[in-house]
Amino acid sequence: MAFRFVHTADIHLDSPLRSLAMRNPDLAELVGDASRQAFVSIVDLCLAERVDALVIAGDLYDGDQTSMKTARFLATQMTRLHQAGIRVLKIRGNHDAMSRISKQLVFPDTVTIFGGRPQSVLQTAGRLDVVFHGLSFASPKAPDSLLPKYSAPREGAVNVGIMHTSLAGSPGHDVYAPCSVADLHSHGFDYWALGHIHVRQVHPGASTVVMPGIPQGRDINEAGEKSVTLVTIRDDRTVEIEERLTSIAQFERVSVDVTETVEWSEVVGRVRSALEDVRASVKSRHAVVRLRVTGASPLSWALIRDRDLLLAEAEQVAEQTGDTWVEKLELNVSPSAVETSEGVADPIFELGQSMHADASSDAFRAEARAFVQKMVADLPADGRDFAGKDEAGLELFLDRVLASGADLVTARLKAGGSQ
Repeated sequence: MAFRFVHTADIHLDSPLRSLAMRNPDLAELVGDASRQAFVSIVDLCLAERVDALVIAGDLYDGDQTSMKTARFLATQMTRLHQAGIRVLKIRGNHDAMSRISKQLVFPDTVTIFGGRPQSVLQTAGRLDVVFHGLSFASPKAPDSLLPKYSAPREGAVNVGIMHTSLAGSPGHDVYAPCSVADLHSHGFDYWALGHIHVRQVHPGASTVVMPGIPQGRDINEAGEKSVTLVTIRDDRTVEIEERLTSIAQFERVSVDVTETVEWSEVVGRVRSALEDVRASVKSRHAVVRLRVTGASPLSWALIRDRDLLLAEAEQVAEQTGDTWVEKLELNVSPSAVETSEGVADPIFELGQSMHADASSDAFRAEARAFVQKMVADLPADGRDFAGKDEAGLELFLDRVLASGADLVTARLKAGGSQ
């Protein structure tokens, strides 16, 4: 008789919207609730597959929040699993350690939350014994490996380790309980259920090591399909894994080349084609698109000047396509080669070139940097990241602003003023 469980991590319930423009409240509501709906789909999967357990390898919560709405939501979902006889085995990750509500919730007795000391839980399916080994960390900081604290594998049983770890390190993730994949393989467990890194990773070897990734992306930096892992342990102790889609809203970057377009309708047509293509390829219910329009075209000046109109056209096309949203529009367009060569004697063209030259000077950049820093300092703490989170981010922000500012002024003049 096989033993089956769903392995997930990094659900981050109540994660705040980090980069989504709030101008579209419907889209903000969709993305703001997506992590919660993804968890519902995980519970649905457990029930549909009649698994024996759900393993949550840390960061069920996002941090220091006290939402009673979340408490009621979790109570409902855990009750659904409890009534179906499905056990929940959960460790606390670095974000869970910051959550006050996680210490207040009372779950059914079928829910095991591993504490700060190593703990082992035995599950039996027929003649198959499966032992889950887990360990939570009470602090959001865990600079040292937790692996030495895990017990040795129990002889005669299938051993599953649950750990929240950054492994050897990953861009965009804090170092947390670091360890190597080789060390995990050599520990003797049959399966390692990991969490913390938001990108899915599978490391086969002496044991099966799986980082399932985040089950629902929260912004464009977590683009693509998101999933959980369905694990089957056979009577002969072999381990099989399947990836199962869970994301409700799937973020995608879409590029549209408008080179040689001469009519506005041509641009809209290419946008329509690109959005229809991405909608056909996205398996999640909703496609949330960051649209990037590129290329050399006589329309470049009009596109830059009337960016808001192009965005409105793209949003209308997305609505017509169905369950498709435009999260942001980026422009990287330029005049055609003919226009550029003919524009040498054009005073507007020359003005644009002069503005670009001024914007690239050290003195101008220093003045712009000081202005932005002063503006950031005057904003509330939660609104200061728009210009980057560090010095490198600020410099990239200045690159974009100084280049686009000159292009916008030139575009308004070239396309007929500021109407």
